[in-house]
Amino acid sequence: LFFPQCDNAKGLKAFYDAIKYGPNHLMVFGGVCATVTSIIAESLKGWNLVQLSFAATTPELADKKKYPYFFRTVPSDNAVNPAILKLLKYYQWKRVGTLTQDVQRFSEVRNDLTGVLYGEDIEISDTESFSNDPCTSVKKLKGNDVRIILGQFDEEMAVKVFCCAYDEEMYGSKYQWIIPGWYENLWWESWINSSQCLSKNLLAAMEGYIGVDFEPLSSKMIKTISGRTPQQYEKEYNAKRGDGQSSKFHGYAYDGIWVIAKTLQRAMKYLNATNKHQKIEDFNYTNHKLGKIFLDAMNETNFFGVTGQVVFRNGERMGTIKFTQFQERKEVKVGEYNAVADTLEIINNSIRFQGLEPPKDKTIIQEELRKISLPLYSILSALTILGMIMASAFLFFNIKNRNQKLIKMSSPYMNNLIILGGMLSYASIFLFGLDGSFVSEKTFETLCTVRTWILTVGYTTAFGAMFAKTWRVHAIFKNVKMKKKIIKDQKLLVIVGGMLLIDLCILICWQVVDPLRRTVEKYNMEPDPAGRDISIRPILEHCENTHMTIWLGIVYAYKGLLMLFGCFLAWETRNVSIPALNDSKYIGMSVYNVGIMCIIGAAVSFLTRDQPNVQFCIVALVIIFCSTITLCLVFVPKLITLRTNPDAATQNRRFQFTQNQKKEDSKTSTSVTSVNQASTSRLEGLQSENHRLRMKITELDKDLEEVTMQLQDTPEKTTYIKQNHYQDLNDILSIRNFTDSKDGEKAILKNHLDQNPPAQWGSSDPSRTSKEPIEDINSPEHIQRRLSLQLPILHHAYLPSIGGVDASCASPCVSPSASPRHRHVPPSFRVMVSGL
Repeated sequence: LFFPQCDNAKGLKAFYDAIKYGPNHLMVFGGVCATVTSIIAESLKGWNLVQLSFAATTPELADKKKYPYFFRTVPSDNAVNPAILKLLKYYQWKRVGTLTQDVQRFSEVRNDLTGVLYGEDIEISDTESFSNDPCTSVKKLKGNDVRIILGQFDEEMAVKVFCCAYDEEMYGSKYQWIIPGWYENLWWESWINSSQCLSKNLLAAMEGYIGVDFEPLSSKMIKTISGRTPQQYEKEYNAKRGDGQSSKFHGYAYDGIWVIAKTLQRAMKYLNATNKHQKIEDFNYTNHKLGKIFLDAMNETNFFGVTGQVVFRNGERMGTIKFTQFQERKEVKVGEYNAVADTLEIINNSIRFQGLEPPKDKTIIQEELRKISLPLYSILSALTILGMIMASAFLFFNIKNRNQKLIKMSSPYMNNLIILGGMLSYASIFLFGLDGSFVSEKTFETLCTVRTWILTVGYTTAFGAMFAKTWRVHAIFKNVKMKKKIIKDQKLLVIVGGMLLIDLCILICWQVVDPLRRTVEKYNMEPDPAGRDISIRPILEHCENTHMTIWLGIVYAYKGLLMLFGCFLAWETRNVSIPALNDSKYIGMSVYNVGIMCIIGAAVSFLTRDQPNVQFCIVALVIIFCSTITLCLVFVPKLITLRTNPDAATQNRRFQFTQNQKKEDSKTSTSVTSVNQASTSRLEGLQSENHRLRMKITELDKDLEEVTMQLQDTPEKTTYIKQNHYQDLNDILSIRNFTDSKDGEKAILKNHLDQNPPAQWGSSDPSRTSKEPIEDINSPEHIQRRLSLQLPILHHAYLPSIGGVDASCASPCVSPSASPRHRHVPPSFRVMVSGL
């Protein structure tokens, strides 16, 4: 027996001394320290010696080219890799990561594991190693979404690893750690003080880890080659051990003795059967033939020992690997792997995971289409149907009453187009609510184009017809020359058709050059609302193309110009006071509401791209509101007027028209059938002339009263009358002629005076001269008689034409003693003065 104490020099010297000075040795049994064992095992070939170890687990000794005469009853550290592979397959873990301490022993296991997993459809997504601080490597594993971590490190580093795992929250139901299982019992207590984390945090991170190591003794109740069961052997071992320290390799040492015994036995049988003259005692270090017999006999070992079935494959023990799990501060055996049968047995589902199911090998990303809620779609569809029913009612009302003067003056054909445009806008809501949950991808792409066309054409049809009506009112009432102008509905239809043609040109170019396509936008992952170990990646369908901004800008620009044109027409016709013709107020209200709602709706819709329910609700409500308010503003006032007072909107109304220029900013009242063509300056001149004539009439009234009073008082004042008042009479007649020529309503007196001019003072009537004796017509009697009749008649005859009393108030029977201004006779007849 030699004890080199893991010293390579001592071990090598002891081996050479035994070879040189001791008897011939048939085999070498032992070798605990990996370094000493590997040096001796590499030199055994020169002495034809077979070595059997019961404790050297280093993977380096598995190289049969370098160590052809080396065997071991204990499985190597690499023996756990097939067991790990089996465990990964059992739980369908296909994506793992490794975390390895920078030590040769652990690196070799990691390299062998890589070879085992290669080709088994298991991905090693990340390989991390560390020397002293594992936190950086742990953080990288988390960043690469590694859920199943295969660790190779000693107890001291294990404490640091789990402290880092706790800090990074890499524990619990989403993670599974698989580490070496050969640590000492309560190993963490020895190293907890060297870490910076609390004991409870360390234990929380350790909870549920799985340890993998060889099985010290078989758990089967089967008699071994020694006639004892493993349990009986363990009991006897513990009894003989007493208070001595137990080693987990004692069972492998016990089975190793039996391996050597069985090997020598088979070698003796072989020699007896083949060469009776040669015995095993004849072995020496140069006898290569006997050494080869011992080597072959060792490879044929196969029996059931206290550690399980003892079988070698290429010198490596095909043993049993156990799985333990850390549960509530202690390690519990949960399964074992039989390398000979390549089977994994989980003990009564004793593995307890932190979640309801085993952790996923990666974050399961489940793409979930964010679709429009069916109840929301149903509610908005119901509102849309109500809007379409309302539009249909307006259409019925418009068609039924199309011959009514109120409806006829408001262009019923244009009203029908407004309703049609509103119904098309309503119909687009149904298409906006259809997404991938209702239709296929190809159908959705088609809907992208169809709904855009319907909404665009509907908008232009409704507002184009409305603005065309207003343009006709503008064209008629802005006709300064007041020429007869007839604008039929056919011309308005041409205007609306032109607007739609522009729309079609834009839409066709859009479709041909850069058509709308179905695009899918992926958003950041979200936790599963149901608490499952999956992540939800929302995806959302959009209708987009390469130059979406440019095309939308063109459409918006055209629609904006159309709205501005409508506002201009509404402003220009705001003073047309015929309700049946003038919708300017309602157009302004429609444009305002539609503009504000569209701006708000577009902004909110852009900000809620990732929320399809909110986006669809905003778009649908904006369309419903705009279409409804437009239709109501156009038709509800007509409906109310037609029900209450249908003539009020078309009869007995005067309108006002305002010029744009400031110098023409005076309002002129006129009737529907005739428009005042006089200019503002002409009107002001006539008003001034009228005022001047009224003042002159007042003065003449006073003069007439004075003349009448003088004639009644004394006939001696004839000369005064003749000299001072004859000119006033001529002025009266001239005023009458002037007013008659302006008004053209009472031309009787003017015609009489034109045909019978007033006799000049001192003239004579030829007819009378021929028939009667010549009389003095200027005598006081004749003058008094003429004035008493002419003056009152003339006075009452010219006053009505310039705003005085009615001509019917005059009478030839008026007494000359009464003042014509104060005497009133009932209007029973009119008087025409002739030949006075």
